[in-house]
Amino acid sequence: MKFGKVGQVGLVSAIALVVATLFTACGTLTVGFLFVTTNQASPGKVQVYEVNSESGAMRQIPTSPFPSGGRNPVAEATSPNALNLYVVNQDDNNITQFGIGNDGKVYPQSTVNTPGSFPSALTINSQGTFLYALDILQPVAGCSLSNACPGDIAVFPIKSDGSLGTPIADNEQYPTYWPLQLSSADTTTVLTPTAVNVLPNGKFVYVSAWNTATNQGYLFAYAVGSGGGLTLLNGGVPFAVGSEPYALTSDPSSSYLFVADFLTNSVYTYSVSGGKPVLAATAATGNNPSALTLDGSSFLFVTNSSDATLSTYSVNSGKLKSIAVNDIGLDPVAVITDPRHIGFLYTVNFLGSSLSGFQVNATTGALTNTQNSPYVSTAQPTAIAGIPHGGSTH
Repeated sequence: MKFGKVGQVGLVSAIALVVATLFTACGTLTVGFLFVTTNQASPGKVQVYEVNSESGAMRQIPTSPFPSGGRNPVAEATSPNALNLYVVNQDDNNITQFGIGNDGKVYPQSTVNTPGSFPSALTINSQGTFLYALDILQPVAGCSLSNACPGDIAVFPIKSDGSLGTPIADNEQYPTYWPLQLSSADTTTVLTPTAVNVLPNGKFVYVSAWNTATNQGYLFAYAVGSGGGLTLLNGGVPFAVGSEPYALTSDPSSSYLFVADFLTNSVYTYSVSGGKPVLAATAATGNNPSALTLDGSSFLFVTNSSDATLSTYSVNSGKLKSIAVNDIGLDPVAVITDPRHIGFLYTVNFLGSSLSGFQVNATTGALTNTQNSPYVSTAQPTAIAGIPHGGSTH
């Protein structure tokens, strides 16, 4: 049987992926792999690091970095089964799916375009059935960065092979996306989406956005239907939240949503029982919080981009208590716990072209540097995602 050039490339990638899974990664001390996108090259790159289970030290694997599948990669996510990596290439309006070998190497499998323009964020539900992606501009005639319009969220079904299907239809007016605007009639107020989060139970999706003209923030709360479709709560109106809600995360019990606000230097805790966000607590952060993550249900970590610091909080029924502030690299933009959740934490420092690593004290939340931290990135890193070595922990 003959294959065209595209078929040959796909066949080679598939064979390479199968071969890669036959080998283990650099001994038994590799606890997981972290995938870090960088956007200076064109196309962008994905740097792959293995994480040492004893020291928390990071080391790039051989042949890393890999092409990201497009220009300006800005966001990424891994599938719950640890077999696929998805990378948003903002300047090409696409999402590239990579297969992940057992040695951490990534192999391009498929690429899809998002409905709108300039995709900026994505997340995957814990069931591994849907991928949610944000576009800064929805697909409306005349929309451009110089003539902006509201953003959108698209829902991609994830097929059994990890590839993305056609975005789920909303309605005749918006067939492949949900517009992020104040009402169905208001298409002139520009709301720029910043982050997306799906609760671990998969029942509700939240999108943060802000009006750049008024510095008013909003939170779109959606119920997820059996087929993946979204229904906007609160009578189809988003909730007013802070000034510029910038990053979202939720706790394992699907009880609380945490929102970092870039302009108010705050992190808000919302109770989300029944889907509707209700403000439960507020805590001060450093200047311009940019990313946040939970270590289980015990500790919350927030990066402060202007301060080049990391704030640590204890969590008790959604309420936050400040524990410590640690110095990290310049302009942190992302933070993640280690893929096996054994007590390590890493930040992505964009202007510092580095990654900072910490070991987390399971009792007090105190941080100590991992071996050889900080870790040098070959270019300005933008995002991070990870998988445990040896497969999913789900």
